Amino acid sequence: MEEARSGWIRERLLSAFPQGTFAHVEVLEYGDDPAVEPGNTAVRAFINRAGRPAEDWDSREAVDEFATANGEGIGKLHDGLLPSIAWVDFVLDTPEHRAKPYDQTFSGTRFIGRPDVLEGVPGGARVGTWLPPADLATVDALITAGIATTRAEAMRWALSRIRENPAYAELQARMREARELREQL
Repeated sequence: MEEARSGWIRERLLSAFPQGTFAHVEVLEYGDDPAVEPGNTAVRAFINRAGRPAEDWDSREAVDEFATANGEGIGKLHDGLLPSIAWVDFVLDTPEHRAKPYDQTFSGTRFIGRPDVLEGVPGGARVGTWLPPADLATVDALITAGIATTRAEAMRWALSRIRENPAYAELQARMREARELREQL
């Protein structure tokens, strides 16, 4: 990423919070972290420990305390301080989290993000999955090719292609037959 743009994003984020809130801020683009989708920019901000005892630091409570104490700054982010950012992760600053921040076992929380256009559609459901590298590359190729604009949209597109396949209609017919046979027993 262009250093000037990265610096501008970092400064905008820092402007929303008291000085010293973060020990380190990473501005990420596609390729920097598997969680960043093609065409997106994201931020990972490592929360400064600020003298807290180590045994109290790596916990969900520490993240919750951060969120409560910094509600005003988080509100500024939600109000559009960084409109082009896909998401901001707030992560407790530990050597483990800096070494492998994309590992979903870290103590952190995501506060802003672009909503999915189908979020809340009646009868729908949010489905989360962890994609291995080959599957992630396939989904990202659909985005890069212009077939989809987000990973969620790419997954919906792929599922719609399966529904269009005649073999899927055959699968549904066999499932109905199996259900009817079970009911006869």
